[in-house]
Amino acid sequence: MTAPAAGGGSSLNAARRARELTGLADGAAVDVLVVGLGATGAGVALDAASRGLSVVAIDAHDLAFGTSRWSSKLIHGGLRYLASGQLDVAYESAVERGVLMERTAPHLVRALPFVLPLTPLTSTRQSVLARTGFAAGDLLRLSAGTARATLPGPRRLSAARTLRLAPALRGHGLRGGLLSWDGQLCDDARLVTAIARTAAAHGARVLTRCRALALTGGVRPSRPRPAAPMEALVRDERTGREFTVRARAVINAAGVWAGGLVEGVRLRPSRGTHLVLRAESFRGGLTTGLHLPIPGEDNRFVLVLPQGDGRVYVGLTDEPVDGPIPDVPQAPEADIGFLLDILGSALDVPVRRDEVAGAYAGLRPLLDTGGGARAGRTADLSRRHAVLTSPDGVLTIVGGKLTTYRRMAQDAVDAVVASRGLTAGPSRTGRLPLVGAASLRTLAGLDAPRRLIQRYGTEAPLVQALGREDPALLEPVVAGLPVTGAELAWAVRHEGALDESDLLDRRTRIGLVAADREAALPTARRVLADPLDP
Repeated sequence: MTAPAAGGGSSLNAARRARELTGLADGAAVDVLVVGLGATGAGVALDAASRGLSVVAIDAHDLAFGTSRWSSKLIHGGLRYLASGQLDVAYESAVERGVLMERTAPHLVRALPFVLPLTPLTSTRQSVLARTGFAAGDLLRLSAGTARATLPGPRRLSAARTLRLAPALRGHGLRGGLLSWDGQLCDDARLVTAIARTAAAHGARVLTRCRALALTGGVRPSRPRPAAPMEALVRDERTGREFTVRARAVINAAGVWAGGLVEGVRLRPSRGTHLVLRAESFRGGLTTGLHLPIPGEDNRFVLVLPQGDGRVYVGLTDEPVDGPIPDVPQAPEADIGFLLDILGSALDVPVRRDEVAGAYAGLRPLLDTGGGARAGRTADLSRRHAVLTSPDGVLTIVGGKLTTYRRMAQDAVDAVVASRGLTAGPSRTGRLPLVGAASLRTLAGLDAPRRLIQRYGTEAPLVQALGREDPALLEPVVAGLPVTGAELAWAVRHEGALDESDLLDRRTRIGLVAADREAALPTARRVLADPLDP
């Protein structure tokens, strides 16, 4: 396993962005233009570039600006899809989980244990269904080829063992628990950054703050042969300058905003809300994740997800959203109350509303198929992805899950290679390590703090080394959080961070708590002015 070298061709920064924008001025057509730099768009850029195609990938905002930063930070094995009969989606999720955990990003994804407490509110039916589901999920792991050493098997727990793993649970009436495992990302936005940088290492031009204003299709060939280039009118949001990008193929990966670029794309966005809590809100402690059944639902749970920074995420809702799509969705009070109620049903000491340090909401770009779901229930919509081609040849990729971004990207590039007459080999991304990836043995031998290795992989010693240039960079940015100034400086030098929001809301997740964000702003501004002088 060999990932792209640190720095060098994988580095994204303001200087590289300026050079590559200047290079677009010659008007020469590229093979593929990708619009959107969430997980799917960045994945498309990597898939196409690694096949030898010339690629420009743009986003109106930043890497992982939209849905890709608002997830549960989980790489799911598809258990819920088994329960709803979506066997193909479940299998695809299990395969892609194994790809990330064992080949492409073992530094970013680790096995996380979950306990499902069997409380008086957990019916016998829910308990039996959960046990059956976890056993089926383990068979899914086996069929996907993921090693037992990567993901241990499920088992029943005694009440005493359940409380040892999750002391914050209410002991009265507890009948035991069910232990299962799934994949946890250190951070979804970090995954997107790693994908985008790996694409850049393979020659893709990755350009944030570049908004696609209009897409003009070329003539679509009646049989596989090179098609007339398309054109996209693009605006540099930093300067206001507008320019044209010519491309032989255009892939619209704008997520919930995809319908604004291409007519005929019908989506039913679904809002998923999470709470951000301090670990101390869980009296007695918590060493595992929790599955908390939702009353009246057979296969839906509220998830309690301990993070590596002293925070705990609790989510998530699944509510339909109508009307205009905001840049940054807000978590409504009703969602917060719902999550606190479910949490309170299982904890010995319920979490109070004033203990909620923050909340975030993301919108899933679910495809509206016009039927098959109960009225108003986006929870019943399929999580299958779809590749749609407009009459003028613009391809749109929608639906799917964060876990399956790589397969979505592969399908999208396969489609444009066939429909636009491009010359490219098969996808390579199933075995292509992302920036920072290495075997677990190699990662364990690195001379750097464990937390940095889990976020930066083989680049962790380089991040740590910035402290030799300025020891102040090794100090935490905010009291009580482990993020250091070195991480902010690295983000400016190598991860394309251009402003305070990039640093605090995406390259790190300091901004999930408003008070922490405010405290970190002065350091972020100093690092942006001079990455070596915080």
